[in-house]
Amino acid sequence: MAGVDSLPDFLLTEPVVTTPLDGVAAAWTRHRVAANRFGKPVDVAIAAGFGADRLGFAFLSGYQEALRTLIPELPDDDLVSFCATESGGAHPAAIHTGLTEDAGRWCVNGAKSFATLGSSARILVVIASAGVSADGRNRLHATILSADDPGVFVTDLPATAFAPEVAHASVTLRDVPVRVLPGDGYLDYLKPFRTIEDIHVLAATLGWLTRVARASRWPNSVLERLLTAVTMVRGLDIDAPSSPGTHIALGAVFDQFRALLEALGPFWASTDSVVRQRWERDRPLLATADRVRALRLAAAWRSVLSAD
Repeated sequence: MAGVDSLPDFLLTEPVVTTPLDGVAAAWTRHRVAANRFGKPVDVAIAAGFGADRLGFAFLSGYQEALRTLIPELPDDDLVSFCATESGGAHPAAIHTGLTEDAGRWCVNGAKSFATLGSSARILVVIASAGVSADGRNRLHATILSADDPGVFVTDLPATAFAPEVAHASVTLRDVPVRVLPGDGYLDYLKPFRTIEDIHVLAATLGWLTRVARASRWPNSVLERLLTAVTMVRGLDIDAPSSPGTHIALGAVFDQFRALLEALGPFWASTDSVVRQRWERDRPLLATADRVRALRLAAAWRSVLSAD
């Protein structure tokens, strides 16, 4: 892997590629170029976000690098989908996709109602239940399977109003062999992934906004604020995504990010009209997890204050 001296220097000096991306495959190819230049997933997310020509494809990069932070052994070249949500939601008690074992062979059966990337993903990380424990807890495990395996049926869902280029799908699983990952499916995968995803999608978004700022010749003061935000995101403790301190720091970073977006408002008038219209369409993507983030932040503060 060839490296560069400085990610901030990359954001300030890397030529802005103007060739439009015509779909997920093209966006993933450009993402892989960035991945070959940087090592840490959060840095890859930022650099790949800079290479994206729209927010939806920046989201794709952040989502993929979040998964590789959660599960470092995932293959570099394959798009991956994290499949947890079912008809009743993604809460541990709502997960009914079953995991069973017979003579050392593990299989899953069930259905996931909302899988990001839909039929584009080649690898699926599926959260499944091995039954209920004596204390009434749903015993969850994370499993890995190939989307090409027999018994995997993927149905694309209607495009969302924002970032419609990134498809979503429902997934039905019928006696599909899987590899079971070590650890607890909730504590080690489902719970931390939401925080890890927030960090990496924010990182990719900041990379993309830096691209827009440079292409639109926004003032240097804007680039300074964007690079400051990039530095804050890179400084988060990604290795401890479930810690109260990480959630509290992330809450402050999101506060700063919202203030930054407000300050950027007047500059969009000088941006390419297609880029501006996509931004207006896709911006709601950034607020979809606001309520859940607020709940996590409140819980983090309760945890810290109760320890006094």
